[in-house]
Amino acid sequence: MTLRQLVLWRHGETDFNAARRIQGQLDSKLTPTGLRQARRAARWLAELEPAVLMTSDLSRAGDTAAVLAAETGIPLRVDKRLRETNCGTWQGMTHAEVEALWPGDLQTWRGNPQWAPPGGETRVEVAARAAQVVAELDTDCPGSAVLCTHGGLIAGLTPLLLGIPVSAWSVFAGISNCHCTVLMRRGIGWRLFSYNSAAPV
Repeated sequence: MTLRQLVLWRHGETDFNAARRIQGQLDSKLTPTGLRQARRAARWLAELEPAVLMTSDLSRAGDTAAVLAAETGIPLRVDKRLRETNCGTWQGMTHAEVEALWPGDLQTWRGNPQWAPPGGETRVEVAARAAQVVAELDTDCPGSAVLCTHGGLIAGLTPLLLGIPVSAWSVFAGISNCHCTVLMRRGIGWRLFSYNSAAPV
C-alpha cells in the first residue's frame, strides 16, 4: 500500500445546483460561481502536492479538476467509476417535484444507503465502484491523490473506507460545492482528517 493521503473533492456549483435540480449522471455545467470556487480551491489543494489527480467523466467534475491540473501541471486522469449516483427517474427534477410525486422518498433515500431512486443506484453500489478506484491507486500512487467527484459518491465512499457499518452511513451529511474530505493512512486503515472542508478565504 502506497497511498498516504486521499482527498475527495466535490465539483463547483452547477446550473442544476443553483436551481435545486437533481443531477445524478446528467451532464450539467459549472456556473461562474462554480468556476470561482474551483480556482480558490485549486490554490489550496496545490499546496498538498498531490501525486495523482483523477476526475469523474462528467463535465462538472472534469472542468473543476482542470483548474487544479492547470495550477499544478499534474496530468488529469478520467475514470467513469467516479460518476455521481445514477438517480434514475429523478434526474433533472427539482426536489419539490420529486416530493410531490414520491412523498417521503427523498428522506428515505437520504437515510437509507441501500435504497435507490426508481431506476437508479443505491449509495452502497456507488461507494463500491468508487472503492475499486482507490484500491487500484493504492498499488501505484505514492503520497497523495485528489479525486474530483460528486457529493453522493463522497458521502458513501468515506464511511466505506473508514469501515463504518452501512446502518450508520447516514450520519455523513452532504458535501458543499468545491469542499473536500481528507482521509489519511494510519497503519493499514484510513482515518478521517477532515470532512466537508472549504479552502481558506
